[in-house]
Amino acid sequence: MGRRKKPLPLIEKVEIIDVAAEGKAIAKIENKVLFITQVVPGDVVDVQVTKKRKSFMEGIPVKFHKHSDIKVEAFCEHFGVCGGCKWQNLPYEEQLKYKHQQVIDNLERIAKVDLPEIDYILPSENTTYYRNKLEFTFSNNRWLTKDEINSEKKLDRSNALGFHVPKIWDKIVNINTCYLQKDPSNAIRLEVKKYADKNNLSYFDLRKQEGLLRNLIIRTSTTGELMIIMVFYYDDQKEITNLLNYISDKFPKITSLMYIVNSKSNDSYTDQNVKLFKGKDYFFEQMEDLKFKIGPKSFYQTNSEQAYNLYKFAREFADLKGKEIVYDLYTGTGTIANFVAKKAKKVIGIEYVPEAIEDAKVNSDINQISNTEFFAGDMKDILTNSFIEKHGKPDVIITDPPRAGMHPDVVNSLLKANPPKIVYVSCNPATQARDINLLDANYKVTKVQPVDMFPHTYHVENIVLLELR
Repeated sequence: MGRRKKPLPLIEKVEIIDVAAEGKAIAKIENKVLFITQVVPGDVVDVQVTKKRKSFMEGIPVKFHKHSDIKVEAFCEHFGVCGGCKWQNLPYEEQLKYKHQQVIDNLERIAKVDLPEIDYILPSENTTYYRNKLEFTFSNNRWLTKDEINSEKKLDRSNALGFHVPKIWDKIVNINTCYLQKDPSNAIRLEVKKYADKNNLSYFDLRKQEGLLRNLIIRTSTTGELMIIMVFYYDDQKEITNLLNYISDKFPKITSLMYIVNSKSNDSYTDQNVKLFKGKDYFFEQMEDLKFKIGPKSFYQTNSEQAYNLYKFAREFADLKGKEIVYDLYTGTGTIANFVAKKAKKVIGIEYVPEAIEDAKVNSDINQISNTEFFAGDMKDILTNSFIEKHGKPDVIITDPPRAGMHPDVVNSLLKANPPKIVYVSCNPATQARDINLLDANYKVTKVQPVDMFPHTYHVENIVLLELR
């Protein structure tokens, strides 16, 4: 017989002292750090340890002895279960304070560079209903709340339309009201579920890989347009047509109604064929005098209003006079490239997704911008000495990489290109700080501006200006 594992301890009257990454908070127990969910600094709680390692533990609160003076009531009934908006129990001013400090800590501890005075984080004007895109998942295996489990009622696990439970891949929280996207987002989701239940449509089984209904994607724009994409597991034209007609009749303001049949084992649909059912297969987003064409697979910052502020800071940091050659790395659909183009001599956009590059070219054409060029491919393979010789040495490089940051080869390419300025836009200050450390030999940080794109979450965007030493 194997050794029986010791039960994990219950630790009483733990005082929460700080916040940590991923929406967790911190306590210190002897020489160990204890990470706890759903608490804020100042809470005193009994903690059930769920994971124990040499240098740290993780746990959940089981009893509150004292509530923090700064704590507020979470406004969403799904708080603590669906995994989104993990900082709802922190006042927004406190969220901003911790995000701002997170940026400073990463730059000091990871980048290890001298810092200028850092302007305070830019808050989001809207702290609810700020997202322009949400993706909901259908499941025949609904997550049960503690209250449901503890009740004596007969439990029904079937049919949920909502979000994944963190770290539990096969269960979905059925969402009643989501505070992330403006109406008619909630109304559409609830109406689709109502129709599906009434007509006995099968919800997807994540384990068995069967069932018709798979995902519902809702996209909105500041121009008032509305895109709905239904994802099905198999092609049942009768049921698909009936459902889409129902959605169209109920919500006549929909400007783009499309569907996808995705029979793969995962939810990603970027490699799938999107079929137009009604309306257009795109809509437009507006930023200053620019229009951006958004298709079903197009990336666009999910907080439209705050994205505008983010790009304004990037443009301000670049301080273009009209004679510069600008390289926009990880250009996506060319949003930043087109946004700064009128103040530059030429903008070169580079992105590894070919479809995104085609969208970037379209966006330049729509806005009659003639001084942009776009190239698709792996950044480290494209940004070579011969490429720079052909297209011109950059005066400014703007880089907006994914959360993983830049590949070391890309950092080396930046050092070889040796532009006077690098504007680094990041959705992950930790990987940004790592890359800045690699650039430190040639570049100094002269400006830093954190931007809050996602209220009630621990995520923070940050813009850094690096200038040649």
